[in-house]
Order: sequence, then C-alpha cells, then structure tokens
Amino acid sequence: MSPRSSSTSPGINFKDVVINPANLKCSSLPLFSLRNPYSVTFHLAWMGYFVAFLSWFAFSPLIPGAIKQDLNLTPDQVRNSNVVSLCATLLVRMGCGTLVDRFGPRKVMASLLIIGAIPSGLAGTAHTATGLYIIRFFIGMLGGTFVTCQAWTTAFFDKNVIGTATALTGGWGNSGGGFTFVIMISLYNALVSGGLDLHVAWRASFVIVPVPLLLMVATAILVFGTDHPAGKWSDRYKAVKRDVGTFDENDLEKKESPVEIQVTAVEPLADPKIVSELDTAVNDPLTWSIALKVISTPLTWLPAFAYLTTLGYELSMNANLANVLLSLYKSPTFGQTKAGYIAATYGFMNVFARPLGGYFSDLMYKRWGVPGKKYLMIFLGTLEGVMGITLGWYIDNHHNPSLKVVIILIIFLAISCEASNGVNFSLVPHCNPRSNGFMSGIVGAMGNLGGIVFAIVFRLQPLPLGKPFWICGIIALGINLLLVLIRVPRV
Repeated sequence: MSPRSSSTSPGINFKDVVINPANLKCSSLPLFSLRNPYSVTFHLAWMGYFVAFLSWFAFSPLIPGAIKQDLNLTPDQVRNSNVVSLCATLLVRMGCGTLVDRFGPRKVMASLLIIGAIPSGLAGTAHTATGLYIIRFFIGMLGGTFVTCQAWTTAFFDKNVIGTATALTGGWGNSGGGFTFVIMISLYNALVSGGLDLHVAWRASFVIVPVPLLLMVATAILVFGTDHPAGKWSDRYKAVKRDVGTFDENDLEKKESPVEIQVTAVEPLADPKIVSELDTAVNDPLTWSIALKVISTPLTWLPAFAYLTTLGYELSMNANLANVLLSLYKSPTFGQTKAGYIAATYGFMNVFARPLGGYFSDLMYKRWGVPGKKYLMIFLGTLEGVMGITLGWYIDNHHNPSLKVVIILIIFLAISCEASNGVNFSLVPHCNPRSNGFMSGIVGAMGNLGGIVFAIVFRLQPLPLGKPFWICGIIALGINLLLVLIRVPRV
C-alpha cells in the first residue's frame, strides 16, 4: 500500500480508495473491489437490508390471491394485516438507533436478520386471520435493518459522497420490495405446477427463500464485516484523534493489500476554512440528556417528517398496490401473477431512483451546502404529492382507467418518492451527527409511522379505489411545504 497525499477533491471516484485522515472515512466509492473494508461494508449493508426487505414484504405478492383464499380472509382482514406488518418495525426502528450508538450497526444488523428468520420460518403456521397478524407483526422487525444499513454506511463514507453512498445502499436494499414480488410469485407458481396444492405451496415458499437468505447474509456480516474504519466499534473514538494530513497505514489493517490509498481531507464547499461538525463526529452512547437535546431540536424533525411522507407512501404502495390493481382489472387474463409483477415496478425503481436522489444531493451539497440538500428533498416530496393526487384523480374519474396510464403514473410517483428518500438520508448525517444511530432510528421510525398512517388511509377508504392515493398525496404535499420553515446549517 502506498499512501500519497492530494490537495484536490476527487469528486465521486468509483475506483480508488480515498481516505480522509481526519476521520478515516472514505471520500470515494470503490464499489467494484472487495479488497478493502469500505467496499465490503458497502455491499454487506445493502445486502442485509435487501434480504430483510424481501422477507418483510414476502406476504404482499401472495396475499391477494393464494393466502386470502386459503385462510378465507375478508378484504378488511387483508388490509388489517398490511397495517400490522408495519407496527413492529416502528417500535424496532426507535430502539434500534440506541443499540447502534452503543454496539455498532454491524452486530445489530446481523442480530435482527437472525431473529427475523424465526417468524419468517413460522409463516406457514398461520391458519387464521389472527395467526397471520401475529406472524406479520414479528416479521416486521426486519424493517429495523434499514437503520443499521444507513448508520453503517455513514460510519464508513465521508460527507462529499455520503448522499450517493447511503442512497445506493438504501435503494438497492429497498429494491428487495420489488424483487420479492417476482421471486415469491414465480416460486409459488413453480410449486403449484410441480404438484403442490395452494395450501402447501405458499407455506413452502417462505421456508425455501426468505429464511436461508436471512441466515446466509447474517453469517456473512458477522464473518466478513468490520464495525468501524478504526476497527472495533469500541475503538471508534481513535479515528478522529489525529491531525489532518497524517495517516497510519495500520488503521485499515490491510498492509498486504495492493490497493493504492490516496490520502486527502476532502472539503466539498468552496471555502476550505469551513469545517462541518460531521468531520469529527463520533457516535456517543445515548443518555437521557442527549436524547432530550436531539428530540427538542427542530432540525431533527426536518428529515423525519419528510421521510414520513415519502417512505410512508412507499410502504403503503408495497403493501396495497397489487391488491388495488387486482380489484381494478381482475379478469381471466389478469390475476394475482400479473398484478404482482406490475406492483413490483414500484420497488424496482429503487435500483436507480433512490441512488439518483443521493447523487444529486451530493452535487447540491458541493454547490450550496446543506440548504441545497434540504430544498432538493422538499421539491421531490412535493412532486410526490402531486403525482399521488394525479394518480388518484385519474383512477376515480375514468370508468375504465387505462392500465398503461396507471403504470406510467405509478412509475413517476415511485421516482419522485424514492429519489426524495435518497436525498433524505444524505441530510440525516448533518443533523445531530454525534447521535447518528439515534437520529437514523427516529427518521426511520417516522417513515414507518407514515407507512402505518397511509396504510390506515387505504384501510378506511377502500372505495373508490383512487381515493386513498390522492388523500395520501395531499398529506405529502402539505407536510413537505411546511418543512421549508425549518432552518439547516450551512455545512
């Protein structure tokens, strides 16, 4: 390894490992190599969230048809189960942030995946609506891995690339909500074609896919993951006890690696004298005084309420979209499989939409600092609200709404919603950076609270079918416009 200094910002570098010696964070995104802890952490973070999201929403593609028929569920019981699946995640995300600040995101993420595999494996034991509620509630704890995913990424990547880094891990992880529609439906159809009846096929699907994936990724995180750039989570304070411009090769514990390390203190703003608190912030264990300070700070609630509207809308779409499409277009040629595949489009948009939002947030930060991130997030959140209103209005005002038009509106709604999510978690590290785990937990929990609120809207407003979409759109639009009033730091 041959460290060399550089006085210029590398921008978003996807090849070299560029270390900021002020905090040992990576100022580049070396995604295409697994010979350094930064790349390994990045890929383990999104994979952990991906399998959690896939398992969390594994019921959604099968419940409108197979599970509803097998358990003799009413439409209201289906909607109730969608709400219940989000409740445990709300509680887990709140507590998860505190655990992250104390024990580190790697161990917390692996623990959640292992614990979440238990109710996933027991999914087939549900024989009544009540049993379904209980199983979906406990599977919902897997949603807490989002907090660990974002906190782990933030611990390893510097402020000039944090938007792109967290958006990529969050977006690729969230795409599990799209892939689960294709995977679970395809597996279910294959099992039925192979001779299993409906009663057995959907139950076997959970044992074959979610459980092994959860356990395999949890094992990989424990074996190959690293707590912090400084090594162990308990050593994290050592990362900032050094002067900018000095660097110890042993910090990466990769002396044998041929990777060339560029050492630079990256300053994305024009004035190099301006230093962000984020540069030297270290996660402190949560105390009552710290918690009170974080909760009473208006800045805490800027990304939190924005996330309530964006992730909340996304979660409600993941849970309800297939059922709405099946109700709109059910026919001999349009059944559970086709509705599930179309609904998967919303989750698939995360592959590029959320990373796109994070990438543009980094560009805005370079030019306008934190205010640039704030206004980009609010713009996308208001656009999401407008698209939700448009989708609902179109469905309600057309006797036979065109499936093509509905799909196009769903895609634009997904892009604006998920891009805003990407911007959101590029803003979170600037808010209470010394309690990033707790902060991530609050924002993540508020997103889940939004999912519950919007799921209740779908639950209480089943007809006409477009009404829930425009009600949720109005809520998103109104909240995002009010967030303009909250001030943010410059860097």
